[in-house]
Amino acid sequence: MRFRPFPAKYRASGLLLHVTSLPSPYGIGDLGSAAFTWIDRLHEAGQSWWQALPLGPTGYGNSPYQPLSSFAGNGLLISPEGLIEDGLLRAADCEGRSFPTTAVDYDVVIPFKRGLLDGVWARFKAVASQELKNALEKFCEEQRHWLGDYALFQALKNRYNGAYYLEWPSELVQRKPAALAQAKHELAIPIDQVCLAQFLLFRQWARLKTYAEGRGVRLIGDLPFFVSSDSSDVWVNPELFLLDGERRPRFVAGVPPDYFTVHGQLWGNPTYDWDALRQTGYRWCIERLRTVLTQVDVIRLDHFRAFSAAWHIPTGAPTAQAGEWVLGPGAEFFRVIEGALGGLPFIAEDLGLITPDVRALRNKFHLPGTRVLQFGFDGAPDNPDLPHNYVANTAVYTGTHDNPTTRAWYENLPSEQRKICQST
Repeated sequence: MRFRPFPAKYRASGLLLHVTSLPSPYGIGDLGSAAFTWIDRLHEAGQSWWQALPLGPTGYGNSPYQPLSSFAGNGLLISPEGLIEDGLLRAADCEGRSFPTTAVDYDVVIPFKRGLLDGVWARFKAVASQELKNALEKFCEEQRHWLGDYALFQALKNRYNGAYYLEWPSELVQRKPAALAQAKHELAIPIDQVCLAQFLLFRQWARLKTYAEGRGVRLIGDLPFFVSSDSSDVWVNPELFLLDGERRPRFVAGVPPDYFTVHGQLWGNPTYDWDALRQTGYRWCIERLRTVLTQVDVIRLDHFRAFSAAWHIPTGAPTAQAGEWVLGPGAEFFRVIEGALGGLPFIAEDLGLITPDVRALRNKFHLPGTRVLQFGFDGAPDNPDLPHNYVANTAVYTGTHDNPTTRAWYENLPSEQRKICQST
C-alpha cells in the first residue's frame, strides 16, 4: 500500500524553527529542555508539525545547506544538559561561559562544544555503563555504511586544520588503500571520538522524536538537493558526481537569471552523474533518505525542480548565465524510491522557475507542492501564491528560511503592495 503522510482533505498547521534558534544557555539551540518545551508549546497551541532545517554537520559558513555529510548530524546540537543527565558531563564543566543571547557566535560556540565533547570522551571510557557502551557498539554497526568514512573524513579535516579535502595529500584525496589504513591507525582515537559524538546526537534526537510522537507533534526534515563539494559524500563516492580527473567539479549547481537575480545564482555544489547513480539502483540516494527518515516523519525535498532538470554551470564561469538545463532522473527515481521506502513521505519545494514538466512530475506522485504567502501580493490575479489561488495537496508557508518574519515583511512592503495585501 502506498504510504500517504497526508490523507485526502487533510488539514493541519505547524511552525518552521531551526534547532539552533531555540533558547539555550550554551550559545546555540540544542536538543535539551528547550526543545522539549517547544514541543509542549506546539501541542498546547494545537499545532501538529515542527519543521527544522537540515541537521547535518556544517562546514564553511556554518550553513545547514552545505553539510560535511548527508548522513551525519551536527554535533553542535548535542545538549550538554542531556550529557549531564547521562553522567558524561559535570555541571561545573559547562559553567563560567557567557554567550550572546540574540545570535549564535560560532567562533565561540564551536571550540566550547568541542571542549565539552573531549571531556565526554574521557568520562565515557571511565564511567559509562555497559548498557551504554553496548548501545554505542550497536549504533556503529547499524550505521557502518557511512559512519566510519565520515569519522575518518572529520578526523583528517581536523588534522589538516579544516582544509578542503582536495588540498590533502594526494594519496588521501585518491583514497589509496595503504594511505587510508595508515590514517585509520594514526587517528584511531579521533575517529572513535567522532563516532561517539554521532551516537550521542542520534540518541538525543531519538528521545526528542519519541517525546514529540507522544505529544501528537510530527517532524518535518529538510533534505538539500545538492551536497557540498567539500564533504565525505564526494570524497567517498566521487563516481556519483560529474568530476574531472583531479576530482574537481566539471560543473556546479545554480539557477539561471530571473526577476530577482540578473546574473542568476552560482551555488558551487557539484552536480550528480545520474547515469552512474541509476546503474547502482540509486543506492546512495536511498540510504540518504532512509537515514533522514529515522529522524523525521516527512522530508521537504529542497529544489524539487532539479529532479526534472537542473541548471549546470561550467566550473570557472563568472556567473550562472553560462549554464544550461540538464535532465534529472525524473519519474524513474521516484518509482525506485517508492519501492525501497514503501511510500513517498515528501513535500516538494517547487519554488523558482517551475515549468510544466516539473508540475507533471510532482502531480504524478501526488506530492504536496509549496506556496509562500509573502510572494503572493504582486498584483497579478493568477499569482499561485495568492491565498485564493491555493489548490489541494499544498504546503503553505508565510515565508521560508530565506525570508524576513511576516511582521517585518509587512512593515517593509511598498505602499502599493500593502494596499493589495489589505484588500485581499
